[in-house]
Amino acid sequence: MLVVAALAALPQEPARAESWTIHGPTFSDEMGGFTIHGVSDSSSLAVPITVLEEITSTTGVVLVIRGFGPHSGNPIPTAHPAGFAIREIAINATNQSWTFYDIELQKGFGTPSDLYDGLSYGQMSQAGRPFASDGFAQIAVFEEPRDGLSFFDGVIEPGQAVAMTFVITATGQVPEFFVLQRPNRPIAMLPDSNPGG
Repeated sequence: MLVVAALAALPQEPARAESWTIHGPTFSDEMGGFTIHGVSDSSSLAVPITVLEEITSTTGVVLVIRGFGPHSGNPIPTAHPAGFAIREIAINATNQSWTFYDIELQKGFGTPSDLYDGLSYGQMSQAGRPFASDGFAQIAVFEEPRDGLSFFDGVIEPGQAVAMTFVITATGQVPEFFVLQRPNRPIAMLPDSNPGG
């Protein structure tokens, strides 16, 4: 949970950068509710892409990723044409403690990622598993009927940060997809995937 060290390790850019491009994929905070402070230049299991986010919304945020596909390569040991390891560091800039943090993949915004869209958390592979967090002791992985992760058994107080490490893979080109993040509001088992709903 060392926010200062995490900030120092990342490239220095304006505080409100719209997007960051690393090895092909572009990471954007354009949907609001948070600010990306940096994205590191790596994507392997040993050294994941690190995305440092300051979360100000209490209703959830959406990280937009574009340009992901086989041209990006796959430095993680899965059979998928495209893949990367990611370490999200989320700074709690709200006035609420976080007792869990849910993350969901969506290939089309508002449409859960299912078995047939080719986007997953490394489905059918053990790469990077068990996924990890420095602030939550337990992690649940949901692969059907949607791709979701639930990090829980911990408390992240306002002003603290939590790191969550996992993998994202694709079986083909994914021009655009969405990573919904909802601290304290469950995604994985909800029928309604609207991050603010």
